[in-house]
Amino acid sequence: MPVRVFIHGLESSSQGNKGVFFRERYPDMIIEDFEGPLEQRMDKLNDILKDKEDLIIVGSSFGGLMAALYAFRNRAKVRKLILLAPALDLEDFDPCLSDRLDIPVVIFHGKNDDVVPVAEVKNRAARVFSNLEYHLVDDDHPLRKTFTTYDWEELLRP
Repeated sequence: MPVRVFIHGLESSSQGNKGVFFRERYPDMIIEDFEGPLEQRMDKLNDILKDKEDLIIVGSSFGGLMAALYAFRNRAKVRKLILLAPALDLEDFDPCLSDRLDIPVVIFHGKNDDVVPVAEVKNRAARVFSNLEYHLVDDDHPLRKTFTTYDWEELLRP
């Protein structure tokens, strides 16, 4: 059985809409709070997942950046990424642009996102993820309208 993980965005928490959604439906899912700068958050994530393998990681916004960075740094441990409006436009992701990751990656991004630039993220994702499934949806940055409509049973299946 894979280990499922959810990583919230920069200004969210494990008690945000997505964290609550996953906690109610997937009680075994690892859902933690992350605070501080990126490296502090990554250190906590590394500590939480140090003895875990066969990971399916869902990352939202800044948590999507964290999930992608973790996968690039821990390829053998990650089975699949599901990224929700991931902040792959930030310079922290730049070192990954000269690399490729071949695990399945699913991205959902709202075409009305006013926080994370859609075109730049799509281009960067296509450049680095060789097994990418990209969905541009009629929604905003938090994916308020569409998030609960995704087939999470299928998405979280290995």
